[in-house]
Amino acid sequence: MAQYLEFEKPIAELEGKIEELRHLSGSSALNIADEVAKLQQKVDRQIRQTYAKLSAWQKVQVARHPERPHAVDYIAKLVEDWTPLAGDRLFGDDQAIVGGLGRIDGRSCVVLGQERGHDTESRVKHNFGMARPEGYRKAQRLMSLADRFKLPVVALVDTAGAYPGIDAEARGQAEAIARSMEVCLALKVPMIAVVIGEGGSGGAIAIAAANRVMMLEHAVYSVISPEGCSSILWRTRDNAADAAEALKLTAQDLLKLGVIDEIIPEPLGGAHRDTAMAIDRVGEAIARCLRDLAQMDGGALRAKRREKFLDMGRKGLP
Repeated sequence: MAQYLEFEKPIAELEGKIEELRHLSGSSALNIADEVAKLQQKVDRQIRQTYAKLSAWQKVQVARHPERPHAVDYIAKLVEDWTPLAGDRLFGDDQAIVGGLGRIDGRSCVVLGQERGHDTESRVKHNFGMARPEGYRKAQRLMSLADRFKLPVVALVDTAGAYPGIDAEARGQAEAIARSMEVCLALKVPMIAVVIGEGGSGGAIAIAAANRVMMLEHAVYSVISPEGCSSILWRTRDNAADAAEALKLTAQDLLKLGVIDEIIPEPLGGAHRDTAMAIDRVGEAIARCLRDLAQMDGGALRAKRREKFLDMGRKGLP
């Protein structure tokens, strides 16, 4: 059964009626096609009206929707000849970050992705997309490999943040994240990052300091989660909706602020309603950016990338 968010209750009721009518149609001679068509039009209208005025907190909920496509879904559909690579050559392999070699739009490249998992077993396996230091060191190794063999890097960002456990801190979590950003900024090959769900704090930007940073229409990208911000400012998680508004974490806000370069439109009702279309649109955007960036030499790519991030926050300064 489809999973509905709190603000989608009117949509759920209408679609429930459609399912009831279809069930009746299958068990009797009644022809209710016209009634189903009318209800479907109401559903489409309700979805359009609802998603046209989502609040920042509602967008957070959409970005976290359990049926939203994850990194492994994008890789499975967009990457040909996928060859996964594992391990950081220092400690072990972190399943929260998947990576490997493949071809997108006929171009060989290195692909990185933060994987949250789809069910209990896979979520535990991938640690809910929250990487430990070895995950970021694996990313560093694969990005350095891409640089050596002159392969573009594509990063799929989807994490609540880096894993905050004691074991991660003991193995140098902050250093691993900082070093990963440093490697991103030093690359002499094209790098593209797409926030496909939730981009949380340094755990996200560790693989997102790219030449082109794009976000899906209902994705979010922030220095801290709304719940974390609420806990700090209000001493309670109950003000998460207020925090989400203040954080300016939506794709629309971040495009205005110059933090991202492009918004990729999602299917009506979010990527979870039509995963195939959402993945195709991301693939088209990545392919276009790869073609554009292929025209630039390595020195220019690195210089533009560094300039891009150093310029953030300078708007309006004297």
